[in-house]
Amino acid sequence: MNLGILVSYVTLAVFGLAFGSFLNVCIFRLPRGESVIAPRSHCPRCSKPIRWYDNIPVLSYLLLGGRCRDCRERISPIYPAVEILTAAILVATFVRYALSPEFVKYAVLGMLLLIVIFTDLTARRIPQPVTLLGMGLGLLLSVIVPVDNRPLEWVLRWFGIFPEGVTSSLLGSVAGALFGGGLFYAAGQAFYYLGRRQKEYLGFGDVMLMLMVGTFLGVPLTLVTMFLGSLVGSLIALPLEIITRRFRGYHWPYGSFLGTAAIYAALGGQALLDAYLRWSGLAG
Repeated sequence: MNLGILVSYVTLAVFGLAFGSFLNVCIFRLPRGESVIAPRSHCPRCSKPIRWYDNIPVLSYLLLGGRCRDCRERISPIYPAVEILTAAILVATFVRYALSPEFVKYAVLGMLLLIVIFTDLTARRIPQPVTLLGMGLGLLLSVIVPVDNRPLEWVLRWFGIFPEGVTSSLLGSVAGALFGGGLFYAAGQAFYYLGRRQKEYLGFGDVMLMLMVGTFLGVPLTLVTMFLGSLVGSLIALPLEIITRRFRGYHWPYGSFLGTAAIYAALGGQALLDAYLRWSGLAG
């Protein structure tokens, strides 16, 4: 391996660990409505501020044996997991896109999705500040990195409209948001009324998540996200609900499945989509 590439990987991994440390703050505080800026990091049990040398990503967790230095309360393994996953996302995005505008766009999306994955997993909440920020960034970045606008272009051409450049990408971003969020909202309402309003099958947080994903990915990859998220969720949830009583009626973190699928769609979804289009004969 080229030494320069190896140095790039290590540098990105270090930055990823540092970003992951901040993502942990967001994951812990946002569902509780707390500020992610102040106060400084502290133990949730004894409230003692965490010393700088106890706040080194992953390393401090290992040296402390996964416990608070002051009260010896266990520190959740989610903290180092998020830090390692953030580093992995930055490196994987660099491998896929090199140092480019695409790298920036999908690294940002990956980090936003990590927050969503773990807040839904731990607190069953998808923070609106994250999804609203994501929608704004997705629209902004669509000006720099084009969004796949093929489905909307096919429709517009019927009316003699041929959007190009930035306009086409922005329309693709908006269409992706409306498609993902709109379809989820409609499905949630349908399940709700078919179930005689006894249970909310899809929360509004899931709708907001798909609005965000749609602005980044456009319609085709948003569809890939929905398909893979639903497939993986079903493959995990259905067997467990059938085999184990503990999981019957369990409130599954659907946003976590969708967020994971969206990360895959951003990194490898286009190859999967192109392979399907070739297989189906739709690629032209």
